[in-house]
Amino acid sequence: MTDIVIIGAGQAGASLAIKLRALGHEGKLTLIGEESSPPYQRPPLSKGFLLGEMELDRLYLRPLSFWEEQGVTLQIGEQVSSIERTAKTVRVGDKTIPYDQLALTMGSQPRCLPESIGGGLPGVYTVRTLADVETMKPEFHRGRHMLIVGGGYIGLEAAAVGAKLGLKVTLIEMAPRILQRVAASETSDYFRKIHTDHGVQIIENTGLARLSGDTRVTGAVLSDGSEIDVDFIVVGVGIAPLTLLAEEAGLVIENGIHTDELGRTSDPNIWAAGDCTSFPHRGGRLRLESVGHAIDQAETVAQNMLGAMVPYCAKPWFWSDQYDVKLQIAGLNTGYDRVITRKGDSESISFWYYKGDTLLAVDAMNDARAYMIGKRLIEADKSPDPAIIAELGTDLRMLLKI
Repeated sequence: MTDIVIIGAGQAGASLAIKLRALGHEGKLTLIGEESSPPYQRPPLSKGFLLGEMELDRLYLRPLSFWEEQGVTLQIGEQVSSIERTAKTVRVGDKTIPYDQLALTMGSQPRCLPESIGGGLPGVYTVRTLADVETMKPEFHRGRHMLIVGGGYIGLEAAAVGAKLGLKVTLIEMAPRILQRVAASETSDYFRKIHTDHGVQIIENTGLARLSGDTRVTGAVLSDGSEIDVDFIVVGVGIAPLTLLAEEAGLVIENGIHTDELGRTSDPNIWAAGDCTSFPHRGGRLRLESVGHAIDQAETVAQNMLGAMVPYCAKPWFWSDQYDVKLQIAGLNTGYDRVITRKGDSESISFWYYKGDTLLAVDAMNDARAYMIGKRLIEADKSPDPAIIAELGTDLRMLLKI
């Protein structure tokens, strides 16, 4: 029987292991993770868990007993130091683990502030792992001043938590507007107003020059020369794929671990899935950072490791929870040239991204119907007339029948 080793015990690695067993794989299955916790959900870390609304055991994807029942050797708190492709082994500490097929699902890591500007000072945090959030949680006391560096979704979610817990929150974004890399100005404007209405100070077009403090961070000097006193800092300036292990093993790297449409790397015995991969997409290559992608690609790779040879077809979707707003995103807005606004009731609105006459993506705020219908339209390559989308009397469900 085939022995399979999976490196990376996050959402992709866990989904891959679960799918392999569901499909009938009976060989040895080893799941290796650097963190000391069993596989868990990451999205609630910067939302419900940080707010104290979700208990630790609810984060776990499966109870610890599940992995034993499924015959999965779960090796957590262990780091793979090397992959020996010729011998088909991986090195973990002083142990060597053989494999017939190997899957890389290492995910990604947050970008940190440079040490040269004080990024290594105590009191400066990133939001990626359970340990990150458990370490920073004690900082969230009413009246303290939190500085957030970066106006993407992670930064905005942390700002929402801080504001709800009664902290003074300042967020700086070096781009001209928050969410500039991922959303239209309409979505930026919507969330800017939500945050400022909750007391968050948002400073755009302003970067961080340096941090001050001796034994821990106490202040920040901004790129415009202004100085602010802070109690702690949360950094949300993006993530980078974890590819070093693959690179040292001689695999092809291209904005992530290069895979073909099946999820196979440049070594036919090694596969990859999740944040750490780049894969073929509509004539180019794409790397996605989302739970949905991690699950879908991992499950496709599981099928292909067992011989199905099914091409992976990405169906991008994302979400963010801030205050009482649930943002749901369908599709990819890359290349859009206009945005159609569709107003719902007093608490819902959606923005529809078009390139010419082609619908690319939908941002839906508290509008699950717009999201679901937009997602189905995009996946079916259907593009309704933008004027119909903007018309409030339009029953969106009828668009699916066009």
